[in-house]
Amino acid sequence: MANVSDKGQPQMPKVIGWMEYIDLPDLPLKDIKAKIDTGARTSALHATDIRRFQRDGHHWVSFLTEVPGGEGMIRIEAPIKERRNIKNTSGIPENRIVIRTTIRLGDETWPLDLSLTDRTNMTFQMIVGRAALKNHAIAVHTKRAHLLRGKSKHQDKGDLS
Repeated sequence: MANVSDKGQPQMPKVIGWMEYIDLPDLPLKDIKAKIDTGARTSALHATDIRRFQRDGHHWVSFLTEVPGGEGMIRIEAPIKERRNIKNTSGIPENRIVIRTTIRLGDETWPLDLSLTDRTNMTFQMIVGRAALKNHAIAVHTKRAHLLRGKSKHQDKGDLS
């Protein structure tokens, strides 16, 4: 199914880098260095000390994640959307908690299913999977990074731009 504009015309895809700074305004997290990973179906955020609890008869989760820029950790609470079996980077299925939040990529914002997992030994705090990009007319440039924003104040010296 081709992406079309409001006027029914084919929409040219927006080209983004293989690495971008994104925001999760509902959590609230800003300037997360994320890998755009079309090999992964579901997006994932680094989370530790994951605790499930009940609030007003609904399932919620509390977790710690890094504040971008090395400013420490933040505890976040969110309603649980579901638990889902998701293959990790080694291809082994893990039963993960998935929350529904909002992603801001460049100047666009839309809903996002986000799995919570310990990414301590990974380079990126977050990966944005292909399901997050579906229906948004986005193409990923595999050799360039940070095409949507200039260098963030949090950008590491080793990042490719």
